[in-house]
Amino acid sequence: MMSLSLNNCLAAAALALVSAGAATAQAQDATSWIQELHAAARLIAGAAATDATAKSLRAGVEVQLDPGWKTYWRDPGDSGTPPTFDFAESTNVKSVSTEWPAPMRFDDGAGGHSIGYRDHVIWPLRVTPKDASKPVSLHVKIHYAVCGKLCVPAEADLGLSLYGKRGAEDGALAAAEARVPRRAALAPASAGDGPLAVRSVHRELDEGRQRVIVEVGAPAGAAVELFAEGPTPDWALPLPQADKPTAGGPTSLRRFIFALDGLPTGAQAEGATLTLTAVSPTDAVEVKVRLD
Repeated sequence: MMSLSLNNCLAAAALALVSAGAATAQAQDATSWIQELHAAARLIAGAAATDATAKSLRAGVEVQLDPGWKTYWRDPGDSGTPPTFDFAESTNVKSVSTEWPAPMRFDDGAGGHSIGYRDHVIWPLRVTPKDASKPVSLHVKIHYAVCGKLCVPAEADLGLSLYGKRGAEDGALAAAEARVPRRAALAPASAGDGPLAVRSVHRELDEGRQRVIVEVGAPAGAAVELFAEGPTPDWALPLPQADKPTAGGPTSLRRFIFALDGLPTGAQAEGATLTLTAVSPTDAVEVKVRLD
């Protein structure tokens, strides 16, 4: 009986060690959720990424929203507040690059449209250590807005050690990275259906007002959205509107129009570099163009 009891104790102790190890591994993959009204946030980690010039660590800020609730992109549109990320309290971190998955357009409840995410979002992070041979502790303070019929502020203070090991959150992090618009240049016109691409951009005068015409190529039948940003955050360009298709024109070419309104005092449109983001259900592309 004593031998059986001792064996049971040893087995229980071994099981406890295994469970503790699993809990530790899970803790390295993600922080606990920080609950706010209608939302929760956490920090997740993934396997390291080896770029052409340096090794970077992969992480992400994940926000889970109540059904039907929304939060915002870096350009919130007609109304809203973009999230802010403060990494100042991190240790052994040289830089952090925040990536923005492709957003969507939605009614803002006041007659306009906002840009952002419904229900759930992960902002991927690329972290460059100061010293790759030493541990990295990533610390982020996030402030963001959560909106349903009303908007409420939310915040989270999150910290996680990054080891660059593959873990339970790699799949979710990779899926978010796949939705980050790929950087591209203006693409030449295509005779047939091709991948999502910004084909052309030009300014014109319409009844004395300047406007921008953008042509986007996409597979026939694919829904396409276009978002336009100025060279600095204080530009507040209107959301591009889809123009009616040209009769007899190619079904793979979409035309968007927006007025050159919302420029900061003293800013000139000519020579300014705009960022255009085209989004379809399966693809997204970001193009920087200079207005001549």
